[in-house]
Amino acid sequence: MATTTRPAHMKHRSNELIDGPHRAPARAMLMAMGLTQEDIKKPFVAIANLASDVTPCNVHLDRFAQAAKEGVRAADGVPFEFGTITVSDGISMGTEGMKTSLVSREVIADSIELVTFGERMDGLITIAGCDKNMPGCLMAMARLNVPSIFMYGGTIMPGQFRGKDVNIQDVFEAVGAYATGDISLEDLTELECVACPGEGSCAGLFTANTMSTSIEVLGMSLPGDASTPAIDPRKLGEARDVGRTLMRLLEEDVRPRDILTMQAFENAITVAVSMGGSTNSVLHLIAIAREVDIVLTLDDFDRISRKTPYIADMKPAGKYVMSDLNRYGGIALVMKRLLNAGLLHGDAMTVTGKTLRENVEAVETIEDQPVVYQIDAPRSPTGGLAILRGNLAPDGAVIKVAGHQEKVFEGPARVFDQEPAAFQAIQRGDIKPGDIVIIRYEGPKGGPGMQEMLSVTAALVGQGLGDDVALVTDGRFSGASHGPMVGHVAPEAAVGGPIALLHEGDIVTLDIPGRQLNVKLSEEELTDRQSKWQPRPPNYTTGALAKYAKLVSSASQGAVTH
Repeated sequence: MATTTRPAHMKHRSNELIDGPHRAPARAMLMAMGLTQEDIKKPFVAIANLASDVTPCNVHLDRFAQAAKEGVRAADGVPFEFGTITVSDGISMGTEGMKTSLVSREVIADSIELVTFGERMDGLITIAGCDKNMPGCLMAMARLNVPSIFMYGGTIMPGQFRGKDVNIQDVFEAVGAYATGDISLEDLTELECVACPGEGSCAGLFTANTMSTSIEVLGMSLPGDASTPAIDPRKLGEARDVGRTLMRLLEEDVRPRDILTMQAFENAITVAVSMGGSTNSVLHLIAIAREVDIVLTLDDFDRISRKTPYIADMKPAGKYVMSDLNRYGGIALVMKRLLNAGLLHGDAMTVTGKTLRENVEAVETIEDQPVVYQIDAPRSPTGGLAILRGNLAPDGAVIKVAGHQEKVFEGPARVFDQEPAAFQAIQRGDIKPGDIVIIRYEGPKGGPGMQEMLSVTAALVGQGLGDDVALVTDGRFSGASHGPMVGHVAPEAAVGGPIALLHEGDIVTLDIPGRQLNVKLSEEELTDRQSKWQPRPPNYTTGALAKYAKLVSSASQGAVTH
């Protein structure tokens, strides 16, 4: 077979599969799938489709994958679709199954990397929806460094409950309200039946929408991708554009590491903290940065948050959801205000071939709207995330401070080893205003898997304790959590971090403006307790969770596996 006449870089890997007489068996197998000899000469494009029936975030992705394939074919490429996993956080939340959520990020990244690398694909499109899908996709793109583009499945629309917009956050919080008798079982049942009206990822600025936002700001998806609802007909047109754009990236030999620069990560952090985004963005952006050999640290998040105003009135700490923001121009509206204030690197490159500033300026936005505040009149002068340190978190901890920037909490530790005991205590009414709830042995190794705790945080909010009880954990929180909730405490309890040394009733201080998390114990007392501490037996000794626990790093390093 003759060598393709296309530029060598467009078939920079797939030529290994098809060139020369000795590759006749591979060509025969490709033709068994319907390819012609002309097709075999074209660039091969992997399409990682994360569609599945286990979550509304992903249930609809097949139609976008088909449209992306049409776009690739129209631009004279050959698409190869394959699938990978997802775990529904919202469905598994509060169960033992939630331990697998963060683990799935690594499996997603590994599986996309292995197929794309193993099948010698020239380019990569990923189409994803649920929380861990998105960082998993970006991690794979960064490792492979073949021309790549990401597409988000889109946000769900809000439901309607007695004339009011509602979403999954409201259902979790209603569970707490039901426990205190504030709503009836009939009300709870009615709410659960209308809160999620169809396909798409959770409605507020929770983890999925925070990460779709971050990826658009990073420059790895098309403008508008982050905020367009899943049911919007324009999503199909976008999917076709994604296929055509990937072929242009191949032709121009633009690769993820040309786009994923330190400036791009600083832009993503800036937009996330300006909008009050999920604490999970800290884990995921650090993990993605590591794949392109960029050293992103907790201190970078705190540095940027301290100088970035909090300007978006988005749930969970505000009023609006992603589909509301989309009506006014999407995240381009936020970026315009940040760009005009000199807070973003406008010359950062994107998959469109244009700079971030050029992309943003091309989007029509509506200035007179209720969702995004002006820079000079923000909701708060500093961003929605903060990094804490102190004798309880020597390696750092993360808090979403939206609405609590200037507060100090001090109270007795209510200590629970793992989430279920804490949830049961809250439901019994054992937690009182002023308590500091400690949930430990839920870190990357200890859980294992660092499960989210929306059931716990929502129960507190539902019981009216959301502003009066602080929660501190080496686990993590859903993007739908809000209130004084400190997560990612490092070192974690499973490796003997100070959180493992707490006793019931120890006085803990959470000083948000001072960025401190401390327990009122002397160094001598902590050292004495440390000498008596013994590690707990692992919760899992076989299978994927045991493997993850052995390989995973600290939350302060993105909880990546080595």
